[in-house]
Amino acid sequence: MLTFLPTPIGNLDDISYRTVASLVDSSIYLCEDTRVTKKLLSLLSDRLNIDFDISNKQFISLHSHNESKFVEQLTKEYFENTNIAYVSDAGMPCVSDPGALLVNFCIKNDIEYDVLPGANALLTAYAMSGFNKKEFTFFGFLPHKGKDRASQLQSILDARYLTILYESPHRLLKFLEETSKLDPNREIFMVKELTKMYQKSFKGTSKELYEQFKSENIRGEWVVIVNSVPSEGGEALCVKDIEELDLPPKQKAKILSKLTGKKTKDIYNQLLE
Repeated sequence: MLTFLPTPIGNLDDISYRTVASLVDSSIYLCEDTRVTKKLLSLLSDRLNIDFDISNKQFISLHSHNESKFVEQLTKEYFENTNIAYVSDAGMPCVSDPGALLVNFCIKNDIEYDVLPGANALLTAYAMSGFNKKEFTFFGFLPHKGKDRASQLQSILDARYLTILYESPHRLLKFLEETSKLDPNREIFMVKELTKMYQKSFKGTSKELYEQFKSENIRGEWVVIVNSVPSEGGEALCVKDIEELDLPPKQKAKILSKLTGKKTKDIYNQLLE
């Protein structure tokens, strides 16, 4: 049995009973960082008075740089008659963390697995933001610089949904400066050091937040939520709307291609059929 375990994102008390039980029962730990997992076990041992008996445990490094190669070498037999835990450094596996390739391997090879619920920065920040909107897009970390960063930032500001992203203390001010230049009145919610002693949140326009933070020494890890672009009335066109338009097939195929991401030629052939 393979179990994917969420770990606290700051406050150790957020560990769940099920996660602790799985840590005790597992004989193999697949770790995003073996050092972090061993430290977590030590802290839990002191806090909960539990002996994890790590001398009989196997710690294996499984992170974003070696996950693909590790999964390629796996066999179904590896998981037989063994309790294995995948342990992320902080938060949920597979959410801006490794694990998805391993999950997919289990699905394809009919291997029993489970993912336990637990602490998660993006959902916690979303609940704290006060934005009363059901749809959102999660971007993770923006590119550090260049055209890719500018392009993604513009797509965030053009989005019809809330956008949630992570930002480091070294680039938060850059983000606020860029956003304030592009859309100074865009509403933004930010929270730092979730669940930790110095947790603190802020909400305002991009210009207000930039002015507030440009003279501060910014510390901590941040979750940022950008409000969606204000609606100007009307509804966005959908595929059915385009299909019902009285247009030549080639022209219709080009529009549908941009809307769906499918090849123009394939759409054109479907229209002719």
